[in-house]
Amino acid sequence: MIASLPMYDRPETAAANDRLWAGIRDRLHAEGLPAPEALIHGAPDLWAHWTSGDLVLSQTCGYPYRAVLHGRVALVGTPDYAVEGCAPGYYRSVFVARADDPRDRIELFDGAHMAYNEAMSQSGWAAPQTHAAQIGIRLLPGIRTEAHDQSAKAVAAGRADLASLDAVTWRLLQRFDAVTCTLRVVGLTEPTPGLPLITAPGHDADILFDVVAEAIADMPGTDRDLTGLRRIVRIPAAAYLAVRTPPPPDRIVQETCSSVP
Repeated sequence: MIASLPMYDRPETAAANDRLWAGIRDRLHAEGLPAPEALIHGAPDLWAHWTSGDLVLSQTCGYPYRAVLHGRVALVGTPDYAVEGCAPGYYRSVFVARADDPRDRIELFDGAHMAYNEAMSQSGWAAPQTHAAQIGIRLLPGIRTEAHDQSAKAVAAGRADLASLDAVTWRLLQRFDAVTCTLRVVGLTEPTPGLPLITAPGHDADILFDVVAEAIADMPGTDRDLTGLRRIVRIPAAAYLAVRTPPPPDRIVQETCSSVP
């Protein structure tokens, strides 16, 4: 049996995640249900992890859920991180640029190159592309970084004009990474459903929801303040599936090249 909480797992939050898992694990055992002793940190292949028949609990992103995982996993619920301006369980992205960039709002970044963590990221790719289309600008794919903190560092180093970061990740970066001192927020995307908890088909998602809710309610105040986690809520699968999926980076590059005389 395997379990992980990979999406906001960093050295400063790992112990809090371990304590949360201990509360979930012990409650599952009390229900007579199997659960691994410890979380997996730093899983090298999250896709294999998420689709394993041994998965008890993990957290994924809304884009992978709607594009690949829906129908292959059971939706447990959505953690609420109390993101400002968002309904419970929802989140958004923040556009960040260098603090010395004269462009102070996202509308001025038409044609800019955007660092992004990966093509199948809701906060790092899909949400900013959808937002750009809505306001009539184009954000071109720049360097692919594999992680939000690396996207922030790419912008700070001048390797990209801007990046779009998960608001919860940005909050953690502001607390723990000095790179944020060289950046500023130049825009926000519209809220979308947050990063869902999933389990393998055949597991009782309702029992898992209740167990997670109890474990979150019993979190120490210091862990709650550190992670921002407040509760788990039910957001229907249909809300995830309704989120727009923009073209992938390689298609945008092809379209840009084909438009050049």
